[in-house]
This record gives sequence, structure tokens and C-alpha cells, in this order.
Amino acid sequence: MRSSFLLTVLVAGASAGFACSSTPSTPDAEPAVASGSLALLSPRPGDRWAKESTHRVSWEATGAPSGATVTVAVSTDGGKTFTDVATRPAVDGYALWTLPKEGDGALVQLRGSWAVVPLPTAEVGFSISARRSYRWVRITEDAGFPARDGAGALTYKGKMWLIGGWNPNDHYPRLTSNDVWSSTDGVTWTIEKPNTFVDPRFDRDADWEGRHAAGYVVYQDRMWIVGGDPLNGYYQGDVWSSADGRSWRRETAFTPWGARALHHTLVFGDRLWVLGGQTMPDFVPELPYKVFSDAWTSADGVAWSRVQTTGPIWSPRSAIMQGAVKDGRMWMIGGGTYESITSGVLKRTYTNDVWSSADGVSWRRDLEAAPWTPRQYQSVVSWDDQLWVISGYNEENLTGAWYSPDGLNWYSTDTTWGARHATSVWVHKDAVWMTGGGDIDVWRLQRGL
Repeated sequence: MRSSFLLTVLVAGASAGFACSSTPSTPDAEPAVASGSLALLSPRPGDRWAKESTHRVSWEATGAPSGATVTVAVSTDGGKTFTDVATRPAVDGYALWTLPKEGDGALVQLRGSWAVVPLPTAEVGFSISARRSYRWVRITEDAGFPARDGAGALTYKGKMWLIGGWNPNDHYPRLTSNDVWSSTDGVTWTIEKPNTFVDPRFDRDADWEGRHAAGYVVYQDRMWIVGGDPLNGYYQGDVWSSADGRSWRRETAFTPWGARALHHTLVFGDRLWVLGGQTMPDFVPELPYKVFSDAWTSADGVAWSRVQTTGPIWSPRSAIMQGAVKDGRMWMIGGGTYESITSGVLKRTYTNDVWSSADGVSWRRDLEAAPWTPRQYQSVVSWDDQLWVISGYNEENLTGAWYSPDGLNWYSTDTTWGARHATSVWVHKDAVWMTGGGDIDVWRLQRGL
């Protein structure tokens, strides 16, 4: 008989609960009359999860008394005994479970102690672990450029490029900058273009205005700035490109999608793409609050067309830094919405779902809820045949980095750098590099212990 794990969720509430540690199961016990229900949402029957990856075991609890908790327990002997692996309030709706290194499958079962209900069960198959060894190394405590967040991060001609950013201090009298810095090693940074966005005499037709959290990509052997932000009282829907970081050419003054900010920008299929974004009436009151779930594409940065998507698509969202293309697909991972006091939208939202597309037309939801905290202003890149989610924001700055080979199975890495959001992240010299989020330190993520 094939070995398996029995994963049981036990709910502690007003009535007596089931014992769970080294306790024989009693599947033939007569159930009590249910006063509520507990439904298993994830995993679903037929799911396959990778060993050592972390997943959400999620449920929907109905009729659970105040203070009820849900304990996730794992059985390695067909349900005879259980070992607790997590305990969470029933109202949370999920608990994290990191799969073991051994075994070939699990039966996931829910039962509740506030009322005995039918036991929903799903069998999960185990696939090979994709866990790898990585470590973060601090390259320098002080990169030499002014602190900022939301700066562009591009790898181009053997260098890392840092472009613009936000920091309302004496360095940036107009909140954002249009300076450009470069480095080959993360320690020594050279200013390629000084900040000229300093007073009202600035000529916006001759040079790009300071901005942050815009779109930054390398395309057709040039660096590109695609759109901008609303901090000057209007939307910067312009597009600029450069071959050296010093001299910039305006490709167009305003795009058809340009009345938005915090859009997600990447290069896929030899085209430029802009996904989602939102209006921000607190800065530009002429347009109402709106969050987008559309897709736009261009072959030259000048002529843009809206893609007519078909089928399911990610919910309207914004605030994703950098971008990832992997396995012939572009990825939309997490993100959220920025609040608007002007429009009465007083709460930000955060997501942790994972979507991908092979053409920008048809989108596939690869995972409904990743194990990492829902977030916005996270950095998303692809390196070492993995998708990476780094830092972010959810009511406070976040630390940590997660990676996945497929968008479904996620693994965490230990981090020693402080919590931050809107960081600048590069893939450079076969490693991931990070700075910003308001700090001036530089870190490198590399293989090995």
C-alpha cells in the first residue's frame, strides 16, 4: 500500500476538541449534530505540491464560536496519530504548512470541535523538492547616492543602472529626481546624469521629469522610461529612451493609457507591455479614482494598442516593481491598490495571487493565494530558473524573499536586511542585487551557504 500523510485540521472552540498528538483516530465515532460547517478550500483533490515548499491550507468556517482556533496536524501513519504543525484562529481561514522532505502524498482532512461536521478530504500528491541554497551578502552599507525608493533598476551593457526615485529632502527639492547612476560591482557608483529636476525652470520637452515607481525596461538595446507618477499634479504619460544613460530621447509626449500611475511594465515577445495601474485623485483630482486590469502593448513606445483579453484575468491592481518573464510566459504576481482620500477610498488592498500569460490575451491563474503575505510595492524578477518576490508593503514595510520554479510552489530565503518597499532589484552577474526602499545599502543574493 502506498504510504501517505493524513493532514487533519482540528478546530478548538466551545465544545471539547479532538486530541491530536500521538492520538489514535476514531473515524467510526458517531458524529454530533453540527451547528456549523468547516469546508476545505485548499488543497483541492488532485493537487500536487512540491516537497519542502510552503502552502496555505485554507478553509471556510461557518458557525465557529468566538475565539475558536484551527490546528493543522500531519499524520505519517495513515491517520492513526497526528503531529500539530500550525494553529491559527478559525476566522483567519488558513494556516501555513511546509511540506516534509519525504513521502509521496497526503490526505488533507478538516474537522471542527465547535461542532462535528462531515469530514471533507482531499488527496495531495508530492512532487520533487525544488528547494535550493541561497544567501544574502551585504556589498556595502553606503552606495554613495542619496537614499530613495521607487527608482528604476536596469541591467544594461554590463552595468546596473539606478534611475530617478523619490525622497522629499534637500536632495530632491521637487520630491523626485531624474539623476542616473551606474555600477559594475555594487560598491562604486558613478553618476551618469545629475539631477536637473530642481526648479520650475525645468524644460520637460528637453529632458524627462523626475519620477518614481514608473516603468523601466531594456528594449531594442536601449534603456526605457515608460510613464511616470502624478506628484506634479498631472500624469507623466511620456516615454523616453537612452543608449548611454546620459542623453535621453523622448519617444512620445503622452500615450493613450497615460492617465495612470503605478502601472506594471515589462518586455515580452519583443514588445513593450503596460499592465494595470490606477488613477490617484489625491494628486490629480480631475479624474475619478479607478484601478485597471487592462493590458497595452507597443513595438516602438509610440504607437500603443489595447489588448482584447479573453477569459479570466487578474483583478484590477497596481504597484509592482520590476517584472518577470519565465517559461515563455509573463507573470503578474501580487500587487494592490493605493488609497484615495479625495474619493473616499480610505483603505489600500493587497494581493498574493499568481497569474501568467503566453500572449497577453489569455491569462491563467497559477495560484489563488501564495504563502507570502499579500503585498504591494514588491519587486518581482526571474533568476536561476526561479520567480522571485522581494520585500513589499502591507500596512508596514516587509522583509523577506520568496522564490518559486513554477508560481505554485514557494520557498523562503533567510534575510538579514531591514524591511522596505519599492526597492530597486537587478539581475546582474548571475546574482540578484538589491538597494533602495529608502536605504543606501546594497545586497547581493547568491547561490550557496
